Amino acid sequence: MARKGFLLVFMHPPPAFEEEFNAWYDTEHIPERLAVPGILTGLRFMHASGGTPRYLAMYDLEHASVMDSPAYLRVAHDNSSPWTKRVTARARVQRFTGEQVYPGDAVTTRSGRVLVLRFRGLARGGVDAVVAGICAAYEGLPEVRQVRALVHDAGAAGLDVLGFVEAAAPLPERVDVAAFGPAASALDLVGSYAAF
Repeated sequence: MARKGFLLVFMHPPPAFEEEFNAWYDTEHIPERLAVPGILTGLRFMHASGGTPRYLAMYDLEHASVMDSPAYLRVAHDNSSPWTKRVTARARVQRFTGEQVYPGDAVTTRSGRVLVLRFRGLARGGVDAVVAGICAAYEGLPEVRQVRALVHDAGAAGLDVLGFVEAAAPLPERVDVAAFGPAASALDLVGSYAAF
């Protein structure tokens, strides 16, 4: 089975800039990205309790190499629109790209809530512990629609693993870290996001 790719973006604009930020995202950025062949979904979420990072965007990709395709590069980086450059210069942005390692081929659904768990700087062996922990903690809960694990290669810093749990109702941000074994020490973000 070919694994799907992903682009997950956390953004935190200054409060006085949020109106323009949201107008840009909804009227220019998401439509522009969805026009790129291989980008399958583009959904936005907002931190459910007003915490940070405030906004989350999730893009499912046919495969990770979509991020290197000529069609994507025509609208990204130095080729971004003036409005994109203005907005991204004013907001704190964190981007994660890579492959969906579990289950491998799912795409984001329209869910009422998304719980994101981020593990930073893991060695290769730590990925399996995170996947097992996320599955043990969330699969089978009645409100959970699907559980995914996404891996971003941060080079010398190691691997970042993002647990992406889609649910019909809020899930607690309290996490039983024992489920993740030695990978628990790499957990640096737990956030509940509502559909935007």
